[in-house]
Amino acid sequence: MIIIFGTSPHLMETFRHWRSRYGYVLLFLLAAISKGSACGALSSPQCFRRNEVASIYICEWSFNTNESDVTFTLYFTDIFGIEKKIENIKKNHKNIIEEEEDLTVSDRVDIWVEAHVGNATCTSPNVSGLLIDSVKYDAPHNILASWLRNNLSLSWQAAERYPALAEVCFKKHGNLLESCEKRLINTTNEASKYNVVIVNLMKSSAYQVRIRHLATKYKVPLWSNWSPFITVPAALDCKLEVNHTSRLLNGTRQVTLTWKPIPHQATLRGVTYSVTDTHSSHGCPCKRKKSQTSRDSNHHTLHVSYSAVNITVVARNEAGKSPETVLHVPAASAADLKICDQTLLNAKLKRRTCLELYELQDADLNPESVIILTARKQKKGEGIKSSMKNFTRYLYFEHRCHNGKPRTVKVCLFYLKEGAPNKEPQYDKTIPKTHSVYLSWKEISYEHHRGFLTNYSLCSMKISPQKEPKECFNISASMTEHHLENLTPGAKYNITLAGVTRAGEGLLAAQIIETLQEKPFNVWLSFGLLVVFFIFSAVCTVIIKR
Repeated sequence: MIIIFGTSPHLMETFRHWRSRYGYVLLFLLAAISKGSACGALSSPQCFRRNEVASIYICEWSFNTNESDVTFTLYFTDIFGIEKKIENIKKNHKNIIEEEEDLTVSDRVDIWVEAHVGNATCTSPNVSGLLIDSVKYDAPHNILASWLRNNLSLSWQAAERYPALAEVCFKKHGNLLESCEKRLINTTNEASKYNVVIVNLMKSSAYQVRIRHLATKYKVPLWSNWSPFITVPAALDCKLEVNHTSRLLNGTRQVTLTWKPIPHQATLRGVTYSVTDTHSSHGCPCKRKKSQTSRDSNHHTLHVSYSAVNITVVARNEAGKSPETVLHVPAASAADLKICDQTLLNAKLKRRTCLELYELQDADLNPESVIILTARKQKKGEGIKSSMKNFTRYLYFEHRCHNGKPRTVKVCLFYLKEGAPNKEPQYDKTIPKTHSVYLSWKEISYEHHRGFLTNYSLCSMKISPQKEPKECFNISASMTEHHLENLTPGAKYNITLAGVTRAGEGLLAAQIIETLQEKPFNVWLSFGLLVVFFIFSAVCTVIIKR
């Protein structure tokens, strides 16, 4: 600590001469004289700019004192001994504009600072160098973190287009006794961002992280100040376990989603949940844009129409997001779906009405593709029939937007054009008996119906030298079994089965079966019973006549 009482130019020049000659011996002698001084430790100034294009140089120093009324004087001496000073500085730093202060930044200068506390003056050690060589970046700010497996990626605004050297200090969150581990990492530049990756961490843990960076392009780079500690939450590594319930409300389905809370380490700095449905936008149907709602609770309620919808739920925190949980809510089941009126597609749509036609390939109402028609598309001359296929079943939905919620007002089944089935039924079981045959078969799959299946046509014809008539039966389209009775024992029959639509009968499934022969014992038993019955009848007739 150097204390100077008085500030005459001659005295100061003498002091600087002695300081350069006798060094620290003079410091100790002066320190001994300065008992009771208000000065504390005064550091040498550091002068720098923030980047290569900056025209403002910043000089800063530290000063330890309890006094409040302190002023500073900053000195510059060039190689020719010409001294410049900036007086009456109230803070421990000063911004200097090269042109205003008439400084030559590309020549070597000596720099020191004086602190004035009352009648006392403290002088710092001087430093020498070229101002243009020294760069100190601002402390990193707006640090973004994301997990890449067990590696933590950090990025922040780049100070310049040149790479920098970063020092990262990190420790596990919540462990107050753990010391901060430090790593030096060269940054990469991408989109005006500095990026570093800290490898081999535990993504299931949260961390406290701070960063400082150093310019690498200059001769005298200075470390920036440390950024404040930021908390990096644990990675959201697993999909959310989402359950849902649906309730029908007068044409609208209220879907309630719930999911299990995520681990506490992943919720630090907050967590939000994005619920996205691909069915509607802003509560109204047939707009294929995604609508998102972010919440901080583990449940959400939304309203959708009766048609199928995919709902995606994602958790997000400051270090990334969880894998998507995609929930498929099938079309609402409707008993006894009716056949649509063919004129439905010709009607003019209202402004808040739209049509959806789901191409169906199975009985579970899972769509292969969806065709949408809105009032706006209809006004533009866009039709829906041009996109439809003949002989293909569609599930027709008519939706309206009511009070900001989608409402389904009509559901039915539709064919643009019908045809006969192009595939025969498949026999499952055939059990012949003496006078009958039990038949069962598998349904024709929906893609082979090519129309609305009205019934099955089951025909049998006895194979014999004489020409036998064919007998046919219409069996309900919902049935897949039948008993064919009143057949001749031991005879062969040609049996055919076909599906029938309004366009006609489809391909035949044919098979030849043979009924069982009657057993001899059964024949004589039947003959004996017939004789007994004849005698009994005759006796009864005689008695009645008498």
